[in-house]
Amino acid sequence: MSQSPQSAPLHRLLSQAADAVQGVREGRSLTELLARVPAELRPGTQALAFTALRRLGSAEAARQQLAPKAPPPRVDALLLVALALLWPDPEPAYADHTLVDQAVNAAKQRAPASAAFVNAVLRRFLRERQALVAAAERSPQGAFSHPAWWIEKLRQDWPAQWQALLAANNRPPPMTLRVHAGRITAAGYVERLAEAGIVARALGAPTPQAVVLDKPVPVSALPGFAEGLVSVQDAAAQLAAPLVVGSGLKPGARVLDACAAPGGKTAHLLELQPDLQLTALDADAQRLARVQDNLNRLQQKATLKAADARQTAAWWDGQPFDAILLDAPCSASGIVRRHPDVRWLRRPDDIAALARIQAELLDALWPLLAPGGRLVYATCSVFKAEGQAQLDAFLQRQPDAKCLDVPGFTGHLLPLADNAANPPPLDGFFYALILKP
Repeated sequence: MSQSPQSAPLHRLLSQAADAVQGVREGRSLTELLARVPAELRPGTQALAFTALRRLGSAEAARQQLAPKAPPPRVDALLLVALALLWPDPEPAYADHTLVDQAVNAAKQRAPASAAFVNAVLRRFLRERQALVAAAERSPQGAFSHPAWWIEKLRQDWPAQWQALLAANNRPPPMTLRVHAGRITAAGYVERLAEAGIVARALGAPTPQAVVLDKPVPVSALPGFAEGLVSVQDAAAQLAAPLVVGSGLKPGARVLDACAAPGGKTAHLLELQPDLQLTALDADAQRLARVQDNLNRLQQKATLKAADARQTAAWWDGQPFDAILLDAPCSASGIVRRHPDVRWLRRPDDIAALARIQAELLDALWPLLAPGGRLVYATCSVFKAEGQAQLDAFLQRQPDAKCLDVPGFTGHLLPLADNAANPPPLDGFFYALILKP
């Protein structure tokens, strides 16, 4: 971040964060909402909005106790942000009295007639905080700060781990980097970071290019970032390219990255094997521009095409691919800690709709794979409907396909820490390596 949350007036940040939370509750993505925030307020707004969205279910449960009749949306969103920030925290970002005072100031700007109401609600919360928190946490949504249907789906899919998964979603993730394999080792880059005063560690196998920072920093502070020495990419996402390349594809092999944006995996493939004939496809032309930006920074080349991968007649030249990476559209249930709005934007029937798209993509791309080729199916989801169940159904439809288990790479990877002291280095992902005879 280029500035700390405290470096802008708190009442302005609270108001901007309230706008963001209100927008998410109305169905808009946080990324889109933050892009509209003035640049000087964006880092602080993002920090507050992330905290508010991670605790939104709890804050809503408390607000319902304090004010059973919901106030107007602009006031309600401000109250929810303030309640989330007043929630019990061993390291609160602000003193209670400062937060209440600044929330009231924000209310005077947003809805002057509601300032006294906001003051009264927040002061009552502070007086009765212990009892109100305990009451809020008696409901699943209040206890875990996820929609009830999401909690139930995780409980069904992961009966032994569902609570740990929900808790992990509410913790900030580490910042993970991928060093350029052809230019520096992870250990060498950790030394470069240390010289710049940044504490980090190399993760090692199965992600030899991964470096995890102790604390996030702006990319402008990363040595060699502009020159392509390093990229920001979660360790779980760094498993895709090695699965595609395997022990090495033939020189000049034709490879398809079927849903390529924003381009991290595209770039990683070319780092591991620069001589690939790589086609990067994405249905969203604007997002495809980000792939080109990534390739430019890393001085790499690929053929970019804006097209729906399912409509093969519109973009395929008829020549089979030696390898295909299908990082399919999904619920993003494995990366909620990075995108805390996702849980509030998804609807229960979205999962079945996304699973249908995933199946259509698999069926459309399988005929494009050359005999002896490999298809890597990936989703950043922990829901089995988008992972193991999707794979099982595909293998039923394609009995000639062979699935290869690669320990540490394939199957459902859950974002759970080895111990309570550290956030897990991996996001939640699913990978399948499917071979064509």
